[in-house]
Amino acid sequence: MKEETETHPSPREAEARTRLLEAAAELEALRSRLAGIHDGLPVSSREEVMHEGEEEMDVTTEIRSVIECVLNDSIQPAIRDLRAAADYRLPERARKERRRPEHT
Repeated sequence: MKEETETHPSPREAEARTRLLEAAAELEALRSRLAGIHDGLPVSSREEVMHEGEEEMDVTTEIRSVIECVLNDSIQPAIRDLRAAADYRLPERARKERRRPEHT
């Protein structure tokens, strides 16, 4: 039975895998939007000093920092984990057929 599940997912499993990949794609779009906001803000000449805690952060540096943390600590791991769950016990051939380049 185990091998059957690995090679022939049930319709519910197949739908869940598809929905996980759709959710990952939505998070990729959000990642792109946040990266655009981040990249559109100027880097403060005092950013390093602010990150070291020697000065209070200005608004721009705070926004940039929060976006970096959200992208690195939450969104990118969520994208990776959702894709991994969608690929769990999926035959290698099926994974290769649907694999898209991943943004890092």
